[in-house]
Amino acid sequence: MRVILAEDSTLLREGLVRLLAEEGHEVLAAVGNAELLLKAVAEDPPDVVVADVRMPPTHSDEGLRAALEIRERWPGVGVLVLSQYVEKRYATELLTGDSEGVGYLLKDRVVQVDEFLDALERVARGRAAFDPEVVRQLLGRTTHTDLLGRLSARERDVLAEMAQGHTNAAIAQRLHISQSGVEKHINAIFDKLELAGGEGYSRRVLAVLRYLGS
Repeated sequence: MRVILAEDSTLLREGLVRLLAEEGHEVLAAVGNAELLLKAVAEDPPDVVVADVRMPPTHSDEGLRAALEIRERWPGVGVLVLSQYVEKRYATELLTGDSEGVGYLLKDRVVQVDEFLDALERVARGRAAFDPEVVRQLLGRTTHTDLLGRLSARERDVLAEMAQGHTNAAIAQRLHISQSGVEKHINAIFDKLELAGGEGYSRRVLAVLRYLGS
């Protein structure tokens, strides 16, 4: 796949460039700030962008704002955002839009090469990929009606896997249950959370995370 990297840490940026090259991917550009990221995408839109949330000059949310702009101007470009910590506001901002081709990973996950590459590939294919720790913290949030309290332990497990961006088949394999069992749990989840079902897996993930972020 064709990738553009935006990371102000030279060590991490160069490490990612080397990793992606070794995996046979083409790195079109590797930059250190949001302005250069937007310029690089405008010149040659990639399959996917990997961007840090916090970048110069203020190290606040430049990377996130650039990611949101990329999603708006180039909807066909996948965006995988990296963050040092679980920043719920940033995660929610990404998740309240169209979650197809969007991912949010903690930087610690990058050292787990297989997980990082799997997330990158899912995002490039127009799917979702969210860090398990981000999902865990979002799932821990409560609402006035405590709808999450209606879920069984297994349904919560399935919901967490869905929110990470896994397909029904992958969930079945990871939780050691049948695919039909996964589908039954998902139907029960949406009934209990009072969420309308939708065609397409990414929209189901988005509906769940929108609810959790409310």
